[in-house]
Amino acid sequence: METESEPYVRLATLRQLHRVVAELNTARSLADTLQTVVDGIVVGLGYELACVNLVRPDGDLVVAAFAGDPAAEALITGRVGSRSSWERRLAMGENWDGLRFIAHTEGWVLMEDDVPQWHTEGPEPRFQDEWHPEDRLYAPMYASGGELLGVISVDRPRNGRRPGAWGREALQMYAFQAAIAISNARLRANMQRALVRLEREQQALRASEESFRQAFEYAPSGMAIAEMGGDQHGRLLRTNDALCRLLGRPASVLRRYSFSDLVHPEDIGTLLRTSAEGGRAELRLGRRDGTYVWVSLRNSVVADAADGPRFLLTHVEDIEERKRHELQLAHRASHDSLTGLPNSAELRARLGARLCRRPQSVRATAVEALDAAFEGREDHAVYGGHEVRVGAGAGGAGEHGFHPDVSEQQPGPGAGPGGDSFAYSGVPAARTDGPYDHHVHTVAPASDVDDGTKGLAVLFCDLDGFKSINDRFGHHTGDAVLIEVARRLTTGVRDGDTVARLGGDEFVVLADGLGAADAADLAVRLRNAIIPPIRVDGRAVRVGASFGIGWASCGMSAEEVLRSADQRMYIEKRSRSKAHRRAG
Repeated sequence: METESEPYVRLATLRQLHRVVAELNTARSLADTLQTVVDGIVVGLGYELACVNLVRPDGDLVVAAFAGDPAAEALITGRVGSRSSWERRLAMGENWDGLRFIAHTEGWVLMEDDVPQWHTEGPEPRFQDEWHPEDRLYAPMYASGGELLGVISVDRPRNGRRPGAWGREALQMYAFQAAIAISNARLRANMQRALVRLEREQQALRASEESFRQAFEYAPSGMAIAEMGGDQHGRLLRTNDALCRLLGRPASVLRRYSFSDLVHPEDIGTLLRTSAEGGRAELRLGRRDGTYVWVSLRNSVVADAADGPRFLLTHVEDIEERKRHELQLAHRASHDSLTGLPNSAELRARLGARLCRRPQSVRATAVEALDAAFEGREDHAVYGGHEVRVGAGAGGAGEHGFHPDVSEQQPGPGAGPGGDSFAYSGVPAARTDGPYDHHVHTVAPASDVDDGTKGLAVLFCDLDGFKSINDRFGHHTGDAVLIEVARRLTTGVRDGDTVARLGGDEFVVLADGLGAADAADLAVRLRNAIIPPIRVDGRAVRVGASFGIGWASCGMSAEEVLRSADQRMYIEKRSRSKAHRRAG
């Protein structure tokens, strides 16, 4: 059963994974890439030791990079293990969806083979999933064609336990991205060598051109050459087959375009910022069928020694699947798996984003304003039109969007129920509360009598009669009732309102811009929407609902706001007789 803190653990893991994967693409050489791979595991994935065993041209594997222990690094770096010994290891132990785990009880037979290794003796595990010093965990890395690139070895999880399903998935994703980074590093090295030969060896121009053509045409990811400077700046001069397949357009058609003609309108500013040497961006390019695909675009300037820059060499990598997977992970961490509604953690984050520590009537001192102005920040990313948190500081949310230009973000088609205009995932935004603060303070009506004040209403909903349905007809029927109630609540609110599930049979609605009478009317409408019978497997069941209306106000915490609405719900529930409360 998931614990309440698990969404935070998943979001933290996702932020760490995104951070270390991003670092993989910043290394300029193969050696830097390999070291970045092992450093990322130690820094971001929770292991004390990590190494990369890279396949050599002769098929054997060499320890090419190590992180975590200088003594062990000096002992095994550069040592070679035979391919047969590695194949034996990768066929042993347990297969963890692509990972290979060999427990210490089975791995003792490997002590004498020729694979470089480090180990220390230790006591028997005290509990089932405790990590033993002689346990082994490997993450094989494969190229796009299926050939083995190398093997990542990890040891000593910082929590002392064997990784669970979430940790295994994170390591598997990281190994997949590391394989791409290593392949790209090798490709870039080959391309750079070809370009150097093209520039410095004029007498061997034909041979250099052929070498370049082979690397360009048969690269597994898209490649393009574009003009640089002049009226035709950015026009595509040459494209390889991989890019043509990716965009669904023949090379003859692509030569009529520049990247600015193909890029998504929201990403044009990002493209313009990548024209310099080493420029890199993640953006969307248009396909022939009118759809867009996420790509990682990297530019290199091919220069003439006499006349200066001549053209841009652009590497285009398809990252659509990674973007989709990252979005799915973020959604699963912040939404209820049964109803698809925002979960408790996401609700508190959205509510907290509207609140600051100080009521509107209290002025901040100069010291408070300075302290608040320098609170932590948080980065966001826009994936497939969705806004997802990817990093956090101590204080909360900062600039939104994958790129610095906030104006480039647009809400995506995957926004939550009811429009989800509270699209903040994570902790509240940094609350400056000072003279330069642009925060709009949230206020609450002074009483239940509508005085014209509009505020953020928090409707706490508890179902009546739901337990008896669960007891009589089973959890399958209960789950179907919860799903239908979630649908009815979502249908009954405005675009921009938030409907969340706290857990069990409790729901919360956030509705902004309401007066006291508006909130009361909304509660009545939602209760009336829930009461009609719900058909499950040919059987009609009914539940009722009790609503408590609370008001969010600056100076309150999210917990205080929810507690107030919860208390009002129980007052409302007790004010009605059981016969009137129960409908199922």
